[in-house]
Amino acid sequence: MSATRHQGSCLCGEVRFEVQGGFEGFFCCHCSRCRKGTGSAHGANLFASEATPSWRAGEAMVRTYAVPGARHVRAFCERCGGALPVVQGRMVVVPAGCLDSPVELRPQAHIFCASGADWEEGLGEAPRFDALPVTP
Repeated sequence: MSATRHQGSCLCGEVRFEVQGGFEGFFCCHCSRCRKGTGSAHGANLFASEATPSWRAGEAMVRTYAVPGARHVRAFCERCGGALPVVQGRMVVVPAGCLDSPVELRPQAHIFCASGADWEEGLGEAPRFDALPVTP
């Protein structure tokens, strides 16, 4: 289980939160809903069944969207669209990218890979840069 206190915020910084309690799971989900929700190859989410999230600022700006007929729910800032934690039943789901504090837990698995994007094959072999590369 990871550290017991984490802070995070949205992209514009207007919404800030804290999560008390450790994370038990960290999964990279390649389902079409996570891909559409993040605009990326996968969602990277932390899961905690005994954590308590609390809003430190901007709670009135938090919006949620639940896919009709599915368990998929996402929370986001109404101003910038930045991903935020959501409570689903007993589980707190925290998009890893919205955390400002370090995460000790590392991704444990890639899930729903059968519905992954066709363009992500070979993504791990793409060159890596510390900044935007200069193009000719």
